[in-house]
Amino acid sequence: MNPFLSKILVDIARKRLKRKHSKKPITKRQIVPIVRSLQVELSHAIKEAIFTIAGVFSAGFGLKGFLLPNKFIDGGATGISLLLNNVSDISLGILLVLVNIPFLILGARTIGVKFSIKSIVAITLLAFVVHFVDYPTITDDKLLIAVFGGFFLGLGIGMAMRGGSVIDGTEVLAVFLSRKLSITIGDVLLLINIVIFSFGAYILSVEIALYAILTYLAAAKTVDFVVDGVEEYVGVTIISEKHEELRVMIVEKLRRACTIYAGKGGYGSSGDSYDKDIIYTVVTRLELAKLHTEIDKIDKKAFIIMGLVKDLKGGMIKRKPLK
Repeated sequence: MNPFLSKILVDIARKRLKRKHSKKPITKRQIVPIVRSLQVELSHAIKEAIFTIAGVFSAGFGLKGFLLPNKFIDGGATGISLLLNNVSDISLGILLVLVNIPFLILGARTIGVKFSIKSIVAITLLAFVVHFVDYPTITDDKLLIAVFGGFFLGLGIGMAMRGGSVIDGTEVLAVFLSRKLSITIGDVLLLINIVIFSFGAYILSVEIALYAILTYLAAAKTVDFVVDGVEEYVGVTIISEKHEELRVMIVEKLRRACTIYAGKGGYGSSGDSYDKDIIYTVVTRLELAKLHTEIDKIDKKAFIIMGLVKDLKGGMIKRKPLK
C-alpha cells in the first residue's frame, strides 16, 4: 500500500485506541489489526464506489440514449419517474430523486441506514448524470429502444447493487412488503409493475405500455445476469480456522443468526483429517457486500460457499435490519 496512505491509516488507528485506552501506552500489536481492518474497509469501499459509478453511467445511457428521447417507460421507480416526466414539465433528474426518497426512508428501516445513505448518493449522482451529461440518441427503432434501453438500465441497476446500493427503490419496497405479507419479492415487484404499465397504457398508449413490458423484462434479465436477482436470499457457508471470531462478528456486529455445524476436514496440512466448526448464515443480496467486508477483516483465506435461497420463514433476517 502507498506509504502516505498507510501513515494515515496508522494515525486513525492510534486515535481510535487513544479514545478507548487514553491512559495506557499504545503498542504495535494493538495497531496492526485495526490498520488491517481499515485497509479492508477502504479496498471494499473503493470497489463498491467503482461498481456504483459504472452503474450510474450505464443507467444514464439507457435512459437518455434510448428511453427518454422516445417517450418510453420502464418498471419500478424509474418507470414512475419516466411516466411523470411524460405528463409534466418536471426534469427527469428531479423526479428520480423525489420518487425514490420514500423508498429509501423505508430502506433505512428495512436494510440499514448505511445502505440508504449509499443509495441516496447513487440516485443523486444518477440525477446529475441524466440532467447534465449529453448522451446521443442511438436509434428510433422501437424494438431496439425497448431491448437495449432495458439492457443498459438493468446493467446499471445490477452494478449499483454489486456496489451495495440501489438506483431504483421499488426493490426495497418489495423486500418490506414481502416480510409483512408473506409473499415473494418477485410477486410484489410484478404487482407494482402491473399498476405502472396499466397507467402507462391509459396515459400514453397501449403500444408504449407493451414495449415498456419488453423493456422491463430486458432490464430484469440483465439484473439477474449481473447479481443473480434481488429477489433471492443467499445462504452463506463459511469454513475458517477463525470460526469463533466469525460467529461473534455475525451475531453481535451484523445482528444475524447463524448455525454452527460440527465438521471434519478431509485433508489437513499433514494429510490427516481434523475437526472444525462450519458456519452457515442467510443474508439478502443487498447485505452480501457488507458480510464479505467483515469476513475479510477477520480471515481473508476463509472458504466461502454461496447458494441462492428463493425464500425463507422465521429467524432474525426478516425482523432486524443490518447493523
